[in-house]
Amino acid sequence: MTVLGASVLKEMVQEYKSIYPSDENAFDGDGYVLTVREDRTLNYLEHRNMVSREIVFTPPYCVAHLTSKSKFGRLGLSFLNSVKVHSGFVGRLALELVNLSNDRAPITIRMGDPLIHIEFIRREGEPSPYTGRYMFQFMTEQESSMYVDILSKNFPSLFPRTVLEQKLSDRLLREE
Repeated sequence: MTVLGASVLKEMVQEYKSIYPSDENAFDGDGYVLTVREDRTLNYLEHRNMVSREIVFTPPYCVAHLTSKSKFGRLGLSFLNSVKVHSGFVGRLALELVNLSNDRAPITIRMGDPLIHIEFIRREGEPSPYTGRYMFQFMTEQESSMYVDILSKNFPSLFPRTVLEQKLSDRLLREE
């Protein structure tokens, strides 16, 4: 397994929209830095799910791992998610955060703040793409249709259009 560098990730973004929308300044040597889609302040011991601004598509030959930016960790913000994004997953990520500040101070995260690193790792073996209920979560009809086209065109045996269209009707549109 190999971590994909920024040059390879940029090719994946160009070909498959693995990060959408993407910002050239958010690529780092080992991946990309995700942001959130809205401002939010977390009070001490408050737990919140925040949603990534960017849609993530992890191609079937990859998995992705998430790590928080140290800037927020130093403030006491803890990232509770499992750190894996399954191969074949498409959607905005629900980021589970809790404020554990030693100072018991509120922590504010603003839309556009660099929050979470995502690194894509090439996987070995037969593809086993994600099939769960969170496929296409927090995406509009237009965004979802764009990815149905990308997946069914580039990976037709793994993502038959009829299966993807059923996933669209089952997707999570907002936070639960």
